[in-house]
Order: sequence, then C-alpha cells, then structure tokens
Amino acid sequence: MSILAPYIKGLGVTARTAMRTMFPGGLKRPIPQPSKGAVTVQYPHEKETPTDRARGVISLVEDNCTACMLCSRSCPDWCIYIEGHKVKAPPRRAGGKARNVNKLDRFDIDYALCMYCGICVEVCPFEALFWSPEYEYSEPRIADLLHDKTRLVEWHETVPDFEEYESGSQQKVLKVPR
Repeated sequence: MSILAPYIKGLGVTARTAMRTMFPGGLKRPIPQPSKGAVTVQYPHEKETPTDRARGVISLVEDNCTACMLCSRSCPDWCIYIEGHKVKAPPRRAGGKARNVNKLDRFDIDYALCMYCGICVEVCPFEALFWSPEYEYSEPRIADLLHDKTRLVEWHETVPDFEEYESGSQQKVLKVPR
C-alpha cells in the first residue's frame, strides 16, 4: 500500500486541477467552461511581459568587447563566431609605450545552435554580453538565425537594469552600460 500512496496522491492533485480548470463554477454548474478557468495566454493576440532576469536573447556592448574569445571558447555549442585584429593604441601615460589592443571585426551568434545556457554572459570579464528579455526573433529560414554584431548591439537597448540580489549573497552587482 505504501508504494501506491504517492501515485494516488498525484492523481488526486491532477484531478482537482482539471476540475478547477474545466468547471470554474464547481460541480453546481456542470457546464464545462474551460476558457474561464484556463490560464493559457492566447499568444499572438495577448502578450505577457517577461519575468525579471528572463533569458531571451544575448545582447552585445561592442565598445566593451576586446575579442578575447573567452565566450567563444567556453560555449558548449560553439555557436559564437569572433574575428578581430590588433591595432596600435596610444600609451596610457604620457611618455609611455604604445600598446596593442584587439579590435572587433566580427561577432556573430548562431541562435539555431544556441541552447541559452548563459555561460558566455557569465564568463565575459569585460561586461560586453548581457541577457535581453526580447523573445520575438523567429525567422522563416533557419539560416537567418545567425545574428551579427549590429543586431546584437540593437538588442542592448532592451536590457533592463539589474535588480538587487538577496541579502547575504556574494554576487558582484553589475551595472548595465548605457
């Protein structure tokens, strides 16, 4: 009997939820009205706002990216493509030596391959990648899901400001560059 108890309890929870959805007025009014009890959003006509810290699409701050390739190397799907070249930059101090810095030429993310794990956002030491809650970017052809840096930069406008973490957390508070 102890083996069947969890299954019976689970079936009871499922039956109660189905009854509340199918008959929102209870069994006193046994006319099924699933549209009144259902919580399904009719998507094309009604749109919900994404929750806080939702993972929609990855946005890029091009000025912060140094083409260090950390995000590309840590991506388990290999869906980030980066190309860059070195340029001479002025010295940091007067009388100093000119230095070489990386200049970003190409930054593409193939969303047909991406599994939205967020490793690239977490590993970026220069705060160049952020999560945007934008989720409507489907394409009729799968080849059009390869998004270049101009489109990734456009999505940065939709990145919300960071919310405070719970008290006692050891996380670094990030600021979204505007």
